[in-house]
Amino acid sequence: MSISERVPGMLEVRGLRAGYGRIPILTGVDFTVNAGDIVGILGHNGMGKSTLLRTLMGYIGATAGSVRFSGEDVTRLPTYQRSRRGLGFVPQGREIFPQLSVLDNLRMGALGAKPGRVEEVLADFPRLKPMLDRPGGALSGGEQQILAIARSLCSQPRMMLFDEPTEGIQPSIVEQVSALLHSLNRARGLTIVVVEQNLDFIASLASRVLIIQKGAIVREVTRAQLQSTDIVDEFVGML
Repeated sequence: MSISERVPGMLEVRGLRAGYGRIPILTGVDFTVNAGDIVGILGHNGMGKSTLLRTLMGYIGATAGSVRFSGEDVTRLPTYQRSRRGLGFVPQGREIFPQLSVLDNLRMGALGAKPGRVEEVLADFPRLKPMLDRPGGALSGGEQQILAIARSLCSQPRMMLFDEPTEGIQPSIVEQVSALLHSLNRARGLTIVVVEQNLDFIASLASRVLIIQKGAIVREVTRAQLQSTDIVDEFVGML
């Protein structure tokens, strides 16, 4: 599916522009994510990746364009209302509550969710069970990333946005995060959009990848294309 096609999907972004004050960052973003997709967004620092996700979640206001989620225009909705409609977000740097216990971090994510949601999520995260009484700030970077994913899942999202999930974590945990996201997608039907600079991680996870440059999506490629040496060399030059 090309980035120019207007096929209705779970997430439809059209002509999206946003920035900080008078500084434009997103210059007209267009893409669609269908239910069940894992879509990667690849780009160099400063190209607008994080700004895009934060605009999709409502932390940054759009100056033009639209965001539709499950057929509803959410462009002007505040963040908490997007979350209630099923959008989850794991930000760059994880942003857990370092002074709160692992369990209380999860409870914060479950505010407004059905009773027993924390226990449901922990069934998919056995690694966290021995840590429930530990402060979030005492966990390793990789453990904090897993906690951040679990906390977001406590809000019962249908789509999750991940901003640089491999940043600052060791390779063995990167593999665990990849396996976890694959499992959530296949077993739970979770739709995933992941921003990354780690080409290997994106190639192993996403079914298609959007290339962002200077605040706009300039190209879309498949997983198979990302595994081509010629394509990889081309993209390294682009990024």
